[in-house]
Amino acid sequence: MPKNSKAVKRELDDDVTESVKDLLSNEDACDDSFKKSSLIVSNHEGERKECDVEEGGSDGEEEERPAWNSKLQYILAQVGFSVGLGNVWRFPYLCQKNGGGAYLVPYLILLILIGIPLFFLELAVGQRIRRGSIGVWNYISPRLGGIGFASCVVCFFVALYYNVIISWSLFYFSQSFQQPLPWHECPLIKNKTSTYVVPECEKSSATTYYWYREALDISDNISVGGGLNWKMTVCLLVAWSIVCLAMIKGIQSSGKVMYFSSLFPYVVLICFLVRALLLKGSVDGIRHMFTPKLEIMLEAKVWREAATQVFFALGLGFGGVIAFSSYNKQDNNCHFDAVLVSFINFFTSVLATLVVFAVLGFKANIMNSKCVTLNTNKIVSLLGKGIEPSLIPHHINLTHVSAEDYQQMIDIIKGVKEDQFPMLGLASCSIEDELNKAVQGTGLAFIAFTEAMTHFPASPFWSVMFFLMLVNLGLGSMFGTIEGILTPLVDTFKVRKEFLTVGCCALAFSIGLLFVQRSGNYYVTMFDDYSATLPLLIVVVLENVAIAWVYGIDKFFEDLKDMLGFTPYRFYYYMWKYVTPILLLVLLCASFIQLSMTPPSYSAWIQEEAKEQSLHFPPWGIVVCISLVVMAIMPVPVVFGLRYFNIIDDSTSGLSTVAYKKGRIIKETARPGEDDDTSLIQGKSPSEQPSPMPGNSIYRKQSGSGGPDADTAPNGRYGIGYLMADIPDMPESDL
Repeated sequence: MPKNSKAVKRELDDDVTESVKDLLSNEDACDDSFKKSSLIVSNHEGERKECDVEEGGSDGEEEERPAWNSKLQYILAQVGFSVGLGNVWRFPYLCQKNGGGAYLVPYLILLILIGIPLFFLELAVGQRIRRGSIGVWNYISPRLGGIGFASCVVCFFVALYYNVIISWSLFYFSQSFQQPLPWHECPLIKNKTSTYVVPECEKSSATTYYWYREALDISDNISVGGGLNWKMTVCLLVAWSIVCLAMIKGIQSSGKVMYFSSLFPYVVLICFLVRALLLKGSVDGIRHMFTPKLEIMLEAKVWREAATQVFFALGLGFGGVIAFSSYNKQDNNCHFDAVLVSFINFFTSVLATLVVFAVLGFKANIMNSKCVTLNTNKIVSLLGKGIEPSLIPHHINLTHVSAEDYQQMIDIIKGVKEDQFPMLGLASCSIEDELNKAVQGTGLAFIAFTEAMTHFPASPFWSVMFFLMLVNLGLGSMFGTIEGILTPLVDTFKVRKEFLTVGCCALAFSIGLLFVQRSGNYYVTMFDDYSATLPLLIVVVLENVAIAWVYGIDKFFEDLKDMLGFTPYRFYYYMWKYVTPILLLVLLCASFIQLSMTPPSYSAWIQEEAKEQSLHFPPWGIVVCISLVVMAIMPVPVVFGLRYFNIIDDSTSGLSTVAYKKGRIIKETARPGEDDDTSLIQGKSPSEQPSPMPGNSIYRKQSGSGGPDADTAPNGRYGIGYLMADIPDMPESDL
C-alpha cells in the first residue's frame, strides 16, 4: 500500500463520504432546473480560479448552461417544434389519398417502430451529453462529428424557405381585416364602354387568382425571375424579425413565446371544428375522410409515405430535438416525454384532419349546390329540344331541385339518351367527386380553405384566426429549427448567442430574397423537395448506427439506466439495434429510387391559360437540386476524412484529477510521473471527455492498474466523469 494511503483515506472520510445526492441536497434551493457547482481550477502555474458550471458540464471552465423554467415550457417547446404546418396541410391529404381511416393503421405502426424509438434516442443523447448536435456526435465518435454539421446545414436550408411560408401567412393575416374578404370574388376591370371580370380570374376562381396574382404575382416559369415582390419582401422581413427577437436570448426568450405559439393553434382548431360541425355538409366530409379503403393498405407506396410523414412530423434529424433536450435536467424522464410528444403530434394530426375535412365537406356541398343549379337551368333550356318533358319525374319541382332530385333526373336522362348524353353537356354533380379533388400544402391553405371561409358567417374573424394559427404553427417549428443551428454553433465555437442569432437571421433574410421574387414559389418547391428529404434520412440512419453499433447499445442502455433511474424496455434495444436501422435503410433506398425515377419538376402557373402545368427544371435547376443534397450531406464524409487521416487532432496533453470537497469540485492538473493512489479521483482531459454525466453510481472502482492512463469506463469514455482510486475498503456511493 502506498505510503500516503492513510492520509488519502482520512481526507476521504472528511470530505467525500457523502454521496452526490447528499451534496446536492445541501445546495441552496432554487427554481433552476440545473443545480450548479463551484469549480476551482488549478493550472500548471499554480494559479487558482473559481467558476460556476452546471452539474454534468463537459469541462470545468464552461459557462452556466441555460435551463427551462419548467417542465411544461419544455414540453410545449418540443410540441411546438414537432407540430407544424405539415400536420395541417400534409397529413389530411395523405390520409385521403391513401385509404382514409385505413391510413391511420400503417401510420400508427410506423410511429411505434420508427418515430418513438428515434425520438427517444435524440432526446436521450441530448439530455445525457448536454450539447447541441455537433457536440453530441463529436462525443459519441469524433469521426462521425459531421452528422451534427449536416444537421445544421439542413436546418439552415429549411429555415430559408419555411419562414417564407410564414411570411405568406402574415400577408393573408394582414389582408383578413376587411369585409368582404379581398379574395371573395373576382376583381372587375372597367373601361369607357364596359365592365368585365379579369380573364385570368374568370378562367380559374377568385381564391386561386388572389393567391397566384395578388399575393405571389407569380411568373410563368422558374427561369423568369421578374424582380422582387415588395409585399412579400416586407412580410419576410417581419417574419425574420419576429424569429430574431424571440430567439435572441435563447430558450429564456423563446420558451416564454412557446406558451402562446404552441397552445393557440389548439384553441383555433377546436373552435374551427365546433363551427364546422354546425355547417351543412361537414358530416359528409368527415364520413368521406374516415371511410376505410382497406385494399389500399397493401400497397408499398402507402407505407413509404406513412414512414416519411412519421419521420418529418417529429422533426427527426434536424438537431432541434437534441438542442431543446440539452437544456434539461439530468434526471428528467425523457422516455415519458418521447411517448407524450409523439402521441400529441399524432392526435393533433387527426384533429387537423377532422377540421380540414369538415370544412371541405361544407365547401363541397356549396360547390355541389352551384353545380346542381347551373345544370338544372341547362335541363330547363333543353326541354323539348333534346330532352322530353316526360323524362322529368312529376314530383320534382324544377325551381327548387335538391342534389338527390338532380341525381335521379340525370340517371333517367342518361339511361334513355345513352348515346346522346355526352352532347348534352350535363355534369354529374357529386359531393364525392368534389371531395376527391385532393389538395395539399399551399393549395389547401391558401386556395381551398380560404374559399371555404368566404362562405362562413363572420368570415373575416375566421380568416384572422386561421392565418394567425398558421403563423404560430410555423413559428413553433422555426424556433426549433433555428435552435438546431444556434445551439451547436454556440457550444462548439463559444460565440455570443445574441450576435450569432442576429447574424444568422440577417444572412437568412438576405438569401431568402430569392424566395420573394416573382418566381420565388418555384424555389420554395425546389428546396422543399430536395434540401431535406434525402439528407435528413441519411443523418438519422447515421445517428442510429452511431448509437447502436459505434457507441454500443449495451453502453447506451447503462447510460439510460444511470440517467433515468430505470432500465428502458427491452423493446428499444431491438428497435435501435436491428429493426429501426433496417426500416430506415429501406425508406432511404425507396426515397432515392423515387427521386431518381421522377425527373425534377415543379408545378408552374400559366397566366394566359389560368391553370397549373407541370414543367421540368432547366439544366441549371437540376444542378441546383443535386447541389442542395450534396451540400447538406457533405460535412459527414469531410469530417470523417479529416479525423481518419488525423488532419484534425483533438488530443491534448496533460491529465486532470478531480475531487469533490464539501460541495465543490476541485480540479487539479496531474503532475507528470505521478503514478500512485494519492489522487482521489482520476479523469480524462476535457477534449477526451467532452461531456461527463453524473449517474446512479458516482464513484466507479478501477480494475487492474490504477495509473492515470487507465480507461475503465464501460464505454471507453468516462460516462460518469469521476473515478475513485482503487481503495479496497471504500464503499461505492449510491444515487
